[in-house]
Amino acid sequence: MERILFVDDDANLLAAYQRQLRHSFFIDTAQSGQQGLQKIKDDGPFAVIVSDYRMPGMDGVQFLAEAKEKSPESVRILFTGYADLETAIGAVNEGNIFRLLTKPCPPELLTNALEAAVKQYRLVMAERELLDKTLRGCLKVLSDVLSLLNPDALGRASRITRFACQIATEIGESEMWQIETAAMLSQIGCIILPEDTFQKVCKGEKLNPEESQLYNMHVSIASDLIAKIPRMENIAKIILYQEKNYDGSGIPADACSGENIPLGSRILKVCLDFDALIGKGLSKGKALNQLRQRTGWYDPQVLIALEKVIGLEAKYEVKILKVQQLKENMILAEDVRNNKGVLLITKDQVLTRPLLFHLQNFAKSTGVKEPIRVLVPISSPA
Repeated sequence: MERILFVDDDANLLAAYQRQLRHSFFIDTAQSGQQGLQKIKDDGPFAVIVSDYRMPGMDGVQFLAEAKEKSPESVRILFTGYADLETAIGAVNEGNIFRLLTKPCPPELLTNALEAAVKQYRLVMAERELLDKTLRGCLKVLSDVLSLLNPDALGRASRITRFACQIATEIGESEMWQIETAAMLSQIGCIILPEDTFQKVCKGEKLNPEESQLYNMHVSIASDLIAKIPRMENIAKIILYQEKNYDGSGIPADACSGENIPLGSRILKVCLDFDALIGKGLSKGKALNQLRQRTGWYDPQVLIALEKVIGLEAKYEVKILKVQQLKENMILAEDVRNNKGVLLITKDQVLTRPLLFHLQNFAKSTGVKEPIRVLVPISSPA
């Protein structure tokens, strides 16, 4: 049974809606716009949100506009009296409202409107699920291609993703999936780089002019590629600006700077440069100090968040384990090599189920140098 939120300052009317509709829908209520927004935050999402137009403090149009920001999939219905009809119709035409109902509303008309709204909600959610599956499939293909053409680039993307997600969480970024996706795809353009050039990038070594020119192309190549996937426009923009400095220098060479650079790009910039310094052999603390010394390059709030994230590593303990003792969500603290010294998996990667499966296969087929040093979440028994 779908959940519907009614918002009206008339408590008696809300009680009447609950009595009238309780056999067909699960009804929740709020007596003001602010209460309604809190309900959406605490108990959402709701399939349908119904609001009266005239309410003290925040009117129905304002409330539904804010509700759309917090719960964009919810279908919105507005109640209004005849005196407010012209204003309410304007709100509908702006695209914020699914249906407009006038008071008093006959029970049959209200029920029909709610059924239509629920049907619309189901269509929206079904389309979203289909798009999400398509999107996940596209991302999986891109990651698989990257792992085949440049395994080291995939390893770098994995390390960057871990730090980017932790920083975004620390900052309180709501669109976490965009940060995670952009980080995982941040290195897809590096397939154009020769292996020795990419290794220099990972180790933070200085590139010659030809290498720099080629490297500077990778963000636009990746951005153009990803922009062709539906719903990925914001991801493409984050990737395009991932090498842009906070003061506006860097690539692309345009006037964008400061807060106008996407937050995801500002996070990736810090993570990319931090990873390169770690690749040079610096400790995390020394790498952070180097970032601080680069005046104007980074968003200050992102650097503060990175400092807190590094502190979070106190939640991990180092353990030295054999392959069969490894578990999901442990983090490799060193490179994994076979018995001949060939690199199999780079350090700092989170052990996922597929990665564990591959590691166990390596151990059986070519042999793996054991034991392996890993970071284990303290809450997880080893």
